[in-house]
Amino acid sequence: MTTHTIQTHTGDVIATGILNQSVITVEGNWYFAPEAVDMTYLRVTERTYTCPYKGVCYWLDLDAPGAQVQNVGWVYQQPKPSFELIKDKIGFVPRSTACTQALTY
Repeated sequence: MTTHTIQTHTGDVIATGILNQSVITVEGNWYFAPEAVDMTYLRVTERTYTCPYKGVCYWLDLDAPGAQVQNVGWVYQQPKPSFELIKDKIGFVPRSTACTQALTY
């Protein structure tokens, strides 16, 4: 089994899931089931991005002790047809960023 985890630079785990169970890969990004994400430090914003294929996503900001960062994740609440599998899942880039670490084990 392959497990994907997103954690803050301080080590707080904000998402963890088993590949093809609670996390899927779409277009190279990790999409976690909502129950696999700890929303304690995450906030869905009103800021959006419109993907011509998937539709409108809402950005998530990180507001953790020692780290306040915009656009660490995203969610498609009403994706376009053929992308329904990502509806309400929380997306993250599968690499480490300035405020998060992406781990696979």
